[in-house]
Amino acid sequence: MRIESARVRNYRSVIDSGTFEVEPDKTILVGINEAGKTAILRGIQQASRAKDATKIDWLYDAPAGLVDDIRRGNLKQADLPVAIVTMRPEDKDLAGLALPDGADNIRLEMTSYLDSRRTYRTIGLPKAPTVGDTEKTILRLAAAMRKQTDDDAKKVGAKFEDWRDNYSDSVPLEGEAASGLKALLDEAFPLFAEGSAAEGHWDTLNALYKQGAALEKVGQHLLNKMPPFVYFSSYFAVRPRIHLDRLAEREASGELDLAYDFGNLQLLKFLGFTARELSDMASEAPEKGHNYDNDVNAQQKYKTELEAHERRVAERKKALYAAGARLTQEIRRVWNDETITLRLEVDGQYLQTLVEDELGHPVELDQRSEGFRWLVSFFVVFHAQAGDSLKDAVLLLDEPGLSLHALKQQEFRKTVSRLAEGNQIIYTTHSPFMVGADELDLVRIVEMKERHDGTKVHTRLAVDDPKSIYPLQAALGYDLAQSMFTHQRNLVVEGVTDLLYIEALDAAFGANGEAALTEGTAIVPAGSASKVVYYSTILTSQDLKVAALLDSDAAGDRAAEQEALWQLLSDKRILRTGDHVDGVQRSEIEDLLRTSLATVARDELGWDSVQTIADQPTRPIMEILTAEHTGVSKWKLARKFTRWLADNGTEALTDDERAAWASLVAAANKALD
Repeated sequence: MRIESARVRNYRSVIDSGTFEVEPDKTILVGINEAGKTAILRGIQQASRAKDATKIDWLYDAPAGLVDDIRRGNLKQADLPVAIVTMRPEDKDLAGLALPDGADNIRLEMTSYLDSRRTYRTIGLPKAPTVGDTEKTILRLAAAMRKQTDDDAKKVGAKFEDWRDNYSDSVPLEGEAASGLKALLDEAFPLFAEGSAAEGHWDTLNALYKQGAALEKVGQHLLNKMPPFVYFSSYFAVRPRIHLDRLAEREASGELDLAYDFGNLQLLKFLGFTARELSDMASEAPEKGHNYDNDVNAQQKYKTELEAHERRVAERKKALYAAGARLTQEIRRVWNDETITLRLEVDGQYLQTLVEDELGHPVELDQRSEGFRWLVSFFVVFHAQAGDSLKDAVLLLDEPGLSLHALKQQEFRKTVSRLAEGNQIIYTTHSPFMVGADELDLVRIVEMKERHDGTKVHTRLAVDDPKSIYPLQAALGYDLAQSMFTHQRNLVVEGVTDLLYIEALDAAFGANGEAALTEGTAIVPAGSASKVVYYSTILTSQDLKVAALLDSDAAGDRAAEQEALWQLLSDKRILRTGDHVDGVQRSEIEDLLRTSLATVARDELGWDSVQTIADQPTRPIMEILTAEHTGVSKWKLARKFTRWLADNGTEALTDDERAAWASLVAAANKALD
């Protein structure tokens, strides 16, 4: 299963983050320091934390404004949700599960509370029967059983009425209510005659129970498929050298410093030993004793103890070897270096983590790069916490690669992407080098405008605090600076949404061998229509081929009329969206895809203007959507369309939309020839 959406509440700096979507593979939470990114990750973790993950402590984890009310008893921890996470099952999660009629778009919603309690509910199932649905039948069954001469039957009839009185009408027939009803049904079954009125009422109640049980079975099945959420921070470092006896003493006395010892303890858990067990193996070799030479019993005892000791040491060696081999395999896969070998060794009281290079020279872990040490520590914690659920675990990475050089962060971003090939990942960052220019659709902005409002998470990139999106601006600027002069053919567009539409359509049509931009054409977003001239000037000054695509709205008209632009490019290389779509006044790029975008807006975003768009063919689609709905965002629509197109292919587009794309591509290719 994968996280589809999440919401964090009542946790540290988060009063209510708002519900935000989570991408199936990788989601990036971007925000400045102190915005609350760690609180969001830690809050999400509570929905499915590993067994030894830190539990919530209201005194330290509740928002400061709630602590005194909780202490005084004005607020109950059990009433304060911390994380509401909606999980989307994959096909393998539903395999072998008999879904009831009417089940559709199944989701599992997990909710954790400030008292560490967790609940779940299944979305997409038919409505469960409630206690209220049983009322009439229970009254009839109780009445029928009271008429019998058997005292036991009369008592059971009264128990049914007592059970009914214990619950309100709205309580679903599941959990404690369902088990109580089932027990009464079993008790009543032998107490009435076959074919009696009581039997008919019993059958009705039993059918309601089975209906509820079938629905609850689906929820339990999905609950068993719930992946662990593994949180990892750079502070969870595995130390290159661990003194086993001292660690065992700190553990026994309760004086552990988790900030220092957490990584060490996770390494031992990964190995399957405690610090005391490994420490004792280094010092428990048996001694022969003073009368060994003359005492047969002493000789036999020594032999037995020696064999047992050697067996334990051999077991330790094999465990260390296996763990090293496992780490080596993981590191090679992600680090892309087949010459690296990890070794774990015990030398006296020290557990060492060693790295061999291609020459076979071992060095301790702390002599390798920060990024490499991070990766080793991550895999240790990952294996220790995820256990047998490694493949499906959700990884919550807090500021990965934080201490790396900027260029190394760019490389490390690829490492994180390789981790996402097998696991869903959510990671936080405030570094522009940990966000790719092609990953803007994966970004969620984390900001805290006012302390009393707490941390918020936004899917949209337009936020109140411009500092929050600085990493994105810097990422785009750096990527543009690096790639701006590397393509001979450049199509300058107004904004990022234009880029998303064109790149998605170009990739989809190109994959089918249909109309596509000439290979090597770069799409350059200028940021607005007014800035197209500046980007075009810079590119043409480098003797590169440049064309511009402008909307046919007022801003596009003003840009197209700039003398500097048409002198620079000439009319043939200034493309307008209105030239490729018929009948739409003030058309924008979205109007090339009116019908499909109307469907996407309705089905994916809840903006149902399909009829209005059909009835007003000359009016721009974005103007219609903005007039009829609140919170309309070009960015959201473009992002949903790219995913819709990837799922449905170009065949899902209308003939007019396909023709509009072919016309635009032909014009762009001709302008850049």
